[in-house]
Amino acid sequence: VQLQAFGGGLVQAGGFLRLSCLASGRTFSMYAMGWFRQAPGQEREFVASIGRSGDNTYYSDSVKGRFTISRVNAKNTVYLQMDSLRPEDTAVYYCGAKQGEILSHVAALRRVFHYWGQGTQVTVSS
Repeated sequence: VQLQAFGGGLVQAGGFLRLSCLASGRTFSMYAMGWFRQAPGQEREFVASIGRSGDNTYYSDSVKGRFTISRVNAKNTVYLQMDSLRPEDTAVYYCGAKQGEILSHVAALRRVFHYWGQGTQVTVSS
């Protein structure tokens, strides 16, 4: 599967953005999806993930209550709605795909996502 993330940009603190990740192919529903982010000089960190049907979602503590992950399988797309953005949310955001379902104990692990998009820059000014 090939992934393309877009929707990043520059926004003021307290603002919002919606990221999209479009997947190629006809088997999108066979993949669990995740969003990770990487700030300069830091490791790529987990943001959110979602099961194949969209029923199960997982979030990092730093974004819980502010970000919402969702997917529309008919559109081969996973979204990340980001509200109440903070300067510390500034990073390159990547979407990842994991073949098969995702279970809660691995939902935040970067190593289970084997396919990655190119990333989209999100910058939050104070």
